[in-house]
This record gives sequence, structure tokens and C-alpha cells, in this order.
Amino acid sequence: MIIRTMRAWLAAALLSILVAGCGRAPLPAEIEAVSMDAVQRGDAAAERRLQAWAGDGLPVAERELALLYRTRHRDDQARALFMRAARQGDAESAWQLGELERERSRDDGAGARAAQWYRQAARQGHARAALGLALLLKNGTGVPVDKAAAAHWLGVAAQAGDAHAMFLLSNAYADGDGVPADPRRARDLLERAADHEYPAAIQQLALVKQTGDALTPKDAAEADQLLKEGAEHRRSNARRF
Repeated sequence: MIIRTMRAWLAAALLSILVAGCGRAPLPAEIEAVSMDAVQRGDAAAERRLQAWAGDGLPVAERELALLYRTRHRDDQARALFMRAARQGDAESAWQLGELERERSRDDGAGARAAQWYRQAARQGHARAALGLALLLKNGTGVPVDKAAAAHWLGVAAQAGDAHAMFLLSNAYADGDGVPADPRRARDLLERAADHEYPAAIQQLALVKQTGDALTPKDAAEADQLLKEGAEHRRSNARRF
């Protein structure tokens, strides 16, 4: 009798643990794995799980479901989900909202709204958002031109590893555009961008080595090799950059 009672108690305890486990919030990696099934395999069950998690207000699920809807050109639904996630602090969703606003090029207020969302994500260290904000500020798209602020956000993006930002910031230091001119820092950034396989940086570095300057000795052989590498990376990294 005692053994049966203990077995029953253990079974109830195990069931309680399993139920509690099933009720826990999924980890971001779990949500993203389910999202991959929904996007790449068209898994209807995976999509329903995303919808349920988004309905529970989980920001990663809201963002992943929004990304799925974007692939289906359901931009209004995607925007609403990105908005909900961004308001909970999801940096990727804020960047996506910035991208959606930037695409509304005919809307007079789109640039300002894009800047608002880019800034929110950039403050959280989102490299592409920092780059997007820098470009808006540099070009005066929907916001006043502010070269110093543009250089600041290029620096944030470069620090986070964005090669495009490294290249643009290199040019800013070379020209004294928004920052004090600093040829040494410009060259360091150019070389970093080239090391990250940014095609324009590789080609610009090649041109420097063709003639040489105060910072870099002339090296025609290396220049030719870099030009070949730049052309190859331009073809293979077209989507990456």
C-alpha cells in the first residue's frame, strides 16, 4: 500500500514538472528555430506556434512572425507586429520599422520616422540601424543635415563590425567631413574595411598601393592582387553589402 502510494505521488510530481516545463516561455533560440521551419519549409504547425507566442506578447515571436509576413508582402500586419516588439525593446524590430519607413520614399514624413526607429535600435548597438541613421543625417533625408552626428553613428556601426560604415568613416576622416581630418585613422579604417572584404575599400586600397603615399609604400604587385580581389568580392558579396 505504501509503495503504491509513493508511486502515485512520484507520478503526480513528475506530471507536475512536465506541465510546468511545457508552460515556460520559449527561449529566443527556440522561437527562431520554429520561425526557420515556418519560413523555409512552409510548416503550418510552426507558423501556428509563432502566432500563439506572438499572441502571448513575446517580442521575439512578434518579430519573427512579422518577418514571415514580410516575405508574403503582408506589410501592414508585419508593421503592427514590429511595432509591438519594438515597444518592448526589440532592437531588430526597431531597425525593421526604420527600413519600412525608408522604403516609403514618396512620403514626406518617412525619413523622420525612419530616423526615430533607427535611433532606437542604434542606441542598443544595432550596427545596421546605426549605419541607416548615419546615412539619413549625412544626406539630410527627412532630418536636418548633421555631419558630426553622422560620423558618430558611423563610428557606432563600425565598432559593431559593419564594413560599409568603416569605409564611409574612413572617407570622413580623410576629408575632415564631420570629424577632424586624420589621415592615419582614415587609413586604419580603410584597411579594416578591406579586411572585412568590403569591395569598395579593397579597390580604394589598391589604388593607394598603385601610387604609394606618405602612409603606404608603392607596391604594384599587391595593388594588382587587391584589384582582382575587389572585383571578385564585388561579384560574390553583392547581397552581403
